[in-house]
Amino acid sequence: MDLLDVNWRSADALPRRPEVLVVDDDASVCNALARLLRLQGHAVYTFRSAEAFLAQHDPFAWGCIVLDVAMPGLSGLALQQALQERGNEMPIVFLTGTADVPMCAQAMKLGALDFLTKPVDDTVLFATVERALQCSAQRLHERGQRTQAQSRLASLTAREREVLAHVVAGRLNKQIAADLGTAEKTVKVHRARGMEKMRVRSVAELVRVMDRARHAAAEPT
Repeated sequence: MDLLDVNWRSADALPRRPEVLVVDDDASVCNALARLLRLQGHAVYTFRSAEAFLAQHDPFAWGCIVLDVAMPGLSGLALQQALQERGNEMPIVFLTGTADVPMCAQAMKLGALDFLTKPVDDTVLFATVERALQCSAQRLHERGQRTQAQSRLASLTAREREVLAHVVAGRLNKQIAADLGTAEKTVKVHRARGMEKMRVRSVAELVRVMDRARHAAAEPT
């Protein structure tokens, strides 16, 4: 997937370039990482604390976070937890000089993409950031599909939604007609219109789109 071909809300809401957000209380580390990653063509922004990051965090930005662990105030792990509670989908790459096995295990359990130690080899850093950006693009693509599915579902009339719910459950037109107390011909009309609004041609496609819509409804706003 092309990293620049992701747009799940609008051209104004989503930046055309992914962002690499570096969070580290060491200014020299921030500056060095920013310089290296900008030479690779990335848009890089640095933050000296977890609190500063949260104060400026844009929930509609996409990209990845390169995050230190041991920082004054909120630690990197605490920031990861806070972002998870906010529904953040940005992949997190930990980069720390104070790693231990329990810390690494906790970070990975909470969904960190990788856990690197300082000093990190440039090639390893670049490859990991690229993998994180690809992961972010994929997540946004999938979220876009869910958002579109929810919008299509919202366009259905109450009867169309009711008929399609029966279709997804595997009911035949005549069975749906009997369940709803209406004519089979009427069911066919509602089914056809509903399928058209959902932009699907088969029951299998309808099941997938309805599932995406349910996932979108369950996501934090």
